[in-house]
Amino acid sequence: MTAEERRGAILEMLRSAERPVSAGCLAERFSVSRQVIVGDVALLRAGGAEISATPRGYVTVRPLPGLLRTIPCRHDAAGMEAELNAMVDQGCAVLDVIVDHPIYGQLTGPLQLASRYDVGQFLAHCAESDARPLSDLTGGVHLHTLSCPGEDAWRRVRDVLRELGVLWEG
Repeated sequence: MTAEERRGAILEMLRSAERPVSAGCLAERFSVSRQVIVGDVALLRAGGAEISATPRGYVTVRPLPGLLRTIPCRHDAAGMEAELNAMVDQGCAVLDVIVDHPIYGQLTGPLQLASRYDVGQFLAHCAESDARPLSDLTGGVHLHTLSCPGEDAWRRVRDVLRELGVLWEG
């Protein structure tokens, strides 16, 4: 298989995947190193493929059904699990986290969390890493982009986050 064929196969694999696919999984599938996969994905992105790297692997950007909404939150590291679970429990997917950094401007980290399982995997990855959440850079203040199935779910998310004391209302 040529490098070009491998990149095409990687893109097809990502487009058909229901969950993020890790670079390690792709490397094993195509019998190359993880670094080769990282390079392949960089070339695919440079060629216009909309691929995001999440903490659990690569995903292709797909149009989502429902409403896209952004919600402001503020909490310490201990509040992250309750916040994320509250959002997915209402049927919304947490697409990303956004902070407004004083030097770099808007920083966005893709999350793609749609269930408690996804949240658990993300938190386990956080626990294994010595990196800190983006919200630590801004005193806990951050935004999340959500994909909600409808206005009712969006309303429920706001209500539950307000009850948790996580909804940031300035």
